Amino acid sequence: MAGRGELTDAAWERIEPLLPQVDGRGRPWRDHRQVVNGVLWRLRTGAPWRDLPDRYGPWQTVYERFARWKADGTWVKLLEHAQVRDDAVGRVEWTVSIDSTINRAHQHAAGARKKGNTHRDELEDPGRSQARQALGRSRGGLTTKVHLAVDGRGLPLSIVLTPGNVNDATVFGQVLAGIRVPRAAGGRPRTTPERVLGDKAYSSRAIRHLLRRRGIVATIPERRDQAANRRRRGTLGGRPPAFDKPIYRDRNVVERCFARLKQFRAIATRFDKLAYRYRAGVVLAALILWLREPLGDHLSDRL
Repeated sequence: MAGRGELTDAAWERIEPLLPQVDGRGRPWRDHRQVVNGVLWRLRTGAPWRDLPDRYGPWQTVYERFARWKADGTWVKLLEHAQVRDDAVGRVEWTVSIDSTINRAHQHAAGARKKGNTHRDELEDPGRSQARQALGRSRGGLTTKVHLAVDGRGLPLSIVLTPGNVNDATVFGQVLAGIRVPRAAGGRPRTTPERVLGDKAYSSRAIRHLLRRRGIVATIPERRDQAANRRRRGTLGGRPPAFDKPIYRDRNVVERCFARLKQFRAIATRFDKLAYRYRAGVVLAALILWLREPLGDHLSDRL
């Protein structure tokens, strides 16, 4: 029986076949399920790795497995499999909402060790180093911004990290390009939503042009200053962009997704020094959200 916050039997059955298998060489690996539950415990509590309870095994083993599976793409592959599985039975809702949230970085997240020439690193601008690790400084201190694209159920399809002081509109193209769900039957991956919902931060001519060029319907409210400028120009200002207010109400699914992800304390507050390690935690938390989404019996029979 799974403990609080641990993988259920159903979730474990879905991911177990995708995990690296023992090849008969070297020492046998510690039980995968025990290790994954240890990673989830740390993600849920935000505690230091060294404080991992004994029931999950040596903390070094759990940490090294977490880092190894980030490096070889295992976590990303598991999330992708969950997305493919749902898309194969028509469960993914391709009305996509995009937004971001700012997460405070703990003091332990600053000062990541650099590689390369020591003298050169000592002379490197600290601001550039922080930006490379998706850390931005504002009045609240160091922060990291998590940008998400979620489907109509509020499940993550694309994850991008930036420093907390980066403008949302400048990352829109990167978030949209991160949507890539392979087809279960083969062929080109699904990369184009039917519609994109975004708040006024994404109201720009460049973003609307990008969506129009890709054949994606935009549901983005016009900013007040943009509307005033358009009216001031009269007929030269053109027509107001189309906006479906009832559909726009569905954009709250991305806000609910952020709320669910922040139930993992190591996501709500960043403790990891390296951006790719923190992103691996976000990917794993997103995977748990996908695994918690139930499939009906009639759909399960088709898989």
